Amino acid sequence: MSISVNTMRAIDHWVGVPLCAAVSPIVALIDGIKNIVFRPSGQPKKLLFIELSEMGSAILVDPAMRNAQARGAELFFLIFKSNRASLTLLNTVKPENIFTIDSSSLGGLIKDTVRFLMVARKHRIDTVIDLELFSRFTALLTGLCGARRRVGYHIFHGEGLWRGFMLTRKVHYNPHIHITKNFLSLIHAAFATEIEVPFSKIHIADSEVRLAQAIIEPTVLQKVRERIEKLSLEAGLTFTQGKQRIILVNPNASDLLVQRRWAQQRFSELIIELSQRYPSDLILITGSPAEFDYVEKVRCVANVNNALNFAGQVSFAELPPLYTLSDVMVTNDSGPGHFSAVTPLRTVVLFGPETPALYGSVGKSIAITANLACSPCVSAANHRKTPCHDNICMQAISVTQVLEKMVQQLNEADQEKARTVS
Repeated sequence: MSISVNTMRAIDHWVGVPLCAAVSPIVALIDGIKNIVFRPSGQPKKLLFIELSEMGSAILVDPAMRNAQARGAELFFLIFKSNRASLTLLNTVKPENIFTIDSSSLGGLIKDTVRFLMVARKHRIDTVIDLELFSRFTALLTGLCGARRRVGYHIFHGEGLWRGFMLTRKVHYNPHIHITKNFLSLIHAAFATEIEVPFSKIHIADSEVRLAQAIIEPTVLQKVRERIEKLSLEAGLTFTQGKQRIILVNPNASDLLVQRRWAQQRFSELIIELSQRYPSDLILITGSPAEFDYVEKVRCVANVNNALNFAGQVSFAELPPLYTLSDVMVTNDSGPGHFSAVTPLRTVVLFGPETPALYGSVGKSIAITANLACSPCVSAANHRKTPCHDNICMQAISVTQVLEKMVQQLNEADQEKARTVS
């Protein structure tokens, strides 16, 4: 049985805080001895990123990772085992340099944590960047992994979320700029030749936030295409790539923050509107294998011929080919909004408890948000936990609004195809 999000938050607080208090002076003492015995280290050579729980962040951090790679650093990454696949979309980090921790049980968590600390020292990691915003668990991993240069976000004069003194380079987390720029700020701190208080006193231009595109294998692309054609035939439909468009509807969001979900009924209503407007196009309702029943309910309520339940039909590695074959996708604020950014797919992403100003997709995306006075209600300052049980911010988004943006994206996609052909 996997550990629930709330249990992990409780462990991070009740166990993490005293451990950080106990470990901090030990880490400081070891640092002091190293600084006396050894000469100061140079630029990062073996750089470890730690980001455990957010699959989308593994995509959003890619510009920062490539920045570090261009400076000559060999990259390593630590992530929860269940999220490892997110690093395979762009393959910026070599598979053998990806370390994982099994979070499905407390025993597995402890065992893999100890194993990682030994492996990190074996690889002689000299620099670690903690991408988690204010996690005590990752702070402990950062402080104990043996790296002499340890970079991450520090609370400074803010209250709460204290996590000890594990960092040698403390970066101010800026809640007013996109998370990709915050990640790039960490890279500046890691490679800086002089200490700044706080890091990072630089301007990060929009042009630095460039996401690489996934390399699509033609054979995999063909397999996904054949799977779509087969499912269409079984449903009594004939689908021809190039003559009909593929519209993706992703109605679910992870249990990490259920308030991000637009209502099932709204998605069904949207599918009806899309079918009436584009009766010859194919609508695929996507999701993981575990989300099949959720997706089926959306499909049954819509009850239109050209909408198919596509949940569980592709593996995670096959998402880029699916997105490449498709023309537009609508999704809640969740992983697919970020995964699709490594392809040309145009998206419409619905935001409520969080804000696109900080976590918007960096692909060809349009964000929709109600901009309520209470939004965003989750942030780094509250461990992304909200007291809200009535997500008016999502309910305020209308089917008409979403349809309008999807039509806009489809029109622009058609215009782009026309320019390519001409």
